[in-house]
Amino acid sequence: MNTNAASSNQSARLRWILIGGGILFLVLSGLAIYALLQPSTPTERIRDIFIIILALESLVIGAALIVLLIQMAILINLLQNEVRPILQATQDTVNNLRGTAQFLGENVVEPVLRLNSYLAGIQRVIQLLGIKQKF
Repeated sequence: MNTNAASSNQSARLRWILIGGGILFLVLSGLAIYALLQPSTPTERIRDIFIIILALESLVIGAALIVLLIQMAILINLLQNEVRPILQATQDTVNNLRGTAQFLGENVVEPVLRLNSYLAGIQRVIQLLGIKQKF
């Protein structure tokens, strides 16, 4: 119960942090728009700075995509070269066990069941004839 209270406090704290961050973002965006609408603002310089920032951001996103592609290639290699042989070996083992169970069923269980049924029939015949055995 103590861990539930701690996780509840953390989630409430995280919720307030996110709400505060959203409000701060809206306020800063409003101030930036107000400042850019002033006639004395050098919007060309600000525009150039934003273009540079966007170019750098696209470089970072491109690098992240390259890393993602490399990780995907590693994952595909892992699945093809390690997981597939494990699954194949497991399937072979299951097939082997199925064959073993079928062999035991045909060569051990069926004869024992047949013998038990014959013995039960003989015992019933002896009971019907009234011959008593002492075992």
